[in-house]
Amino acid sequence: MWRKRVLKVVLVVERLIFVAGIYPLVTSVRDGWRANKEDPLPMGISLYVTQGVFLLLASRDPLANRGVITFAAWLNIAHAGIMTVMSIHLPNERQDLLVASAVFAAIGVALIALAPAKQPVERASTVAA
Repeated sequence: MWRKRVLKVVLVVERLIFVAGIYPLVTSVRDGWRANKEDPLPMGISLYVTQGVFLLLASRDPLANRGVITFAAWLNIAHAGIMTVMSIHLPNERQDLLVASAVFAAIGVALIALAPAKQPVERASTVAA
C-alpha cells in the first residue's frame, strides 16, 4: 500500500517538474541539439509536456495505468542513453548533456522501481455443460 502512495506522489512531482521544468532543461542544451540548423525545441517540449499530462492522469490509478508508467520509464531511459552518446560527439555541451542525461535516467529508474506489479489474470473456467 505504501508503494502505491509513494508512486502517486512521485508521478505527480515528476510530471509537475516536466511540465514546469522542461523548457529550461531543453534550452540549456539547445545549441548542441541543432542538427542542420533546425530547432528541436518545440518537439522536445511537446513530447514531455504530453508525457507529463498522461502521467498526471495515471497518478489517479497507477495500477490501471501500469503501461503508461512503464512506457514513460523506458522513454526516459532511452532519452538518457541518446543524450549520453550525444555528449561524446558534442564536447562543448558535454556537461549539460550528462547532467540532463542523469536526470532522465533517474526518473526512468524511479518509475520502474515504483511501478505497480503485474496483477495475475484470472481465467474463466470453460466447463462444458
